Amino acid sequence: MGVQDQLIDKAKEAFVLAIEIYNKPSIKYRIEGFSFFICNAWELMLKAHMINKFGENSIYFSDKPNRTISLEGCVKKVFTNEKAPLRKNLEKIIELRNTSTHFITEEYEAVYIPLLQACVFNFVDKMMEFHKVDMTQIIPENFITLSVRLKSLDETEIRGKYEKQVAEKLFAVNDSLQPLVEENNSAFAIKVEHYHYATKKREEATELYHIEKEAAQGVRVIKELKNPNETHKYSAKACIREINKKLSKDEIVLLYNGQETTFNMYHFNLFTSYFGIKENERMCFTYQVSTQPQYSYSQQAIDFIYEEIKKSPEAILNDLKQKLAKK
Repeated sequence: MGVQDQLIDKAKEAFVLAIEIYNKPSIKYRIEGFSFFICNAWELMLKAHMINKFGENSIYFSDKPNRTISLEGCVKKVFTNEKAPLRKNLEKIIELRNTSTHFITEEYEAVYIPLLQACVFNFVDKMMEFHKVDMTQIIPENFITLSVRLKSLDETEIRGKYEKQVAEKLFAVNDSLQPLVEENNSAFAIKVEHYHYATKKREEATELYHIEKEAAQGVRVIKELKNPNETHKYSAKACIREINKKLSKDEIVLLYNGQETTFNMYHFNLFTSYFGIKENERMCFTYQVSTQPQYSYSQQAIDFIYEEIKKSPEAILNDLKQKLAKK
C-alpha cells in the first residue's frame, strides 16, 4: 500500500468520525469534535492529492524535509483562487478548529452549521473528483446531512449567560459570517431553513396539528413559499451541471439517438416541457421582472429529473421527444 492509499484510508476514517460525533445526540462537544476531525480528513485527503499531482516532496517543508505542511498550506497549494467559496469555507472551518482549542459556546452551532454542512458536501465532492472515492458507499447519503438542533441567537439571553467578552466574540463571529453567506454560493454555506405548509393530505405530512377553538394563543398559517432566492436558487445551467455530476457519480450513461451524450440544455427543456416543471411552484419560480420571464429551479427539480433519467437512461430522451411531438 502506497503513502497515498494510507492517507486516503485515514481521511475516510477521520471523515466518518466527524460525522458520527456531530450526529450523536449524547455528545455535548460535538462542534469541537467535528471541527477537529473534518480538518484532519481534509488535510489527509489533500496531501494524497498533492502527492499524486506534484510528487511526495510537495507535502514537506523545503527547509524541514521531515515535517509536513499544515492544512492551511495544503489549501493554498490546491485551491489557488483566494476568492473561491470552497477555499473560504475551509479557512473559516480551520478558524473554528483553532478557536475550539481555547473556548467556544454551544451557540456557535447556530452560527456555523451552514458552513459545516457545506464543508461536508465539499469533501464528498473532492474525494470523488481527486481520488474516485464515493463516500456515500461508506456512509449512507442521508447520514451525510448533519443532524441540526438549532437555537436562535437571543442577544439578551446570551449576554445574561456569558461574560461580556465571550458574548461579544460570538456576536462578532456571527456578524462577520452572515454577509459571506449571502455573497457566496453553496460551496461556502448551506442554509438551514424550515418551511411549514398546511395540507389536508395526511400521507404528505411530516407533522400533524389541529386547530383548537378555545386556545389563548394564536398562530399564523403559512400557505406559500417565501424567499425563492433561497428555495429556488438554481439557474437552468446550474441544474444541468448538478444533474451531470449525479450521472457521473453513479456512472449512468445517457443515450440520445443511440449515442452516448452529456445532458444539455435541449435535454433539460424536454423535461421542463413534458412534465410541466415551469408550472410547478415546488420546482420552479418565475420572475416577472420584464416582458421575458426568468426561471429559477429548486433542488427538487434536479432530483426529479435525475430520478426520471435513472429509470431509463438509454431511452428517456428519445421518448420525451416523441411524446412532445404528438402533443
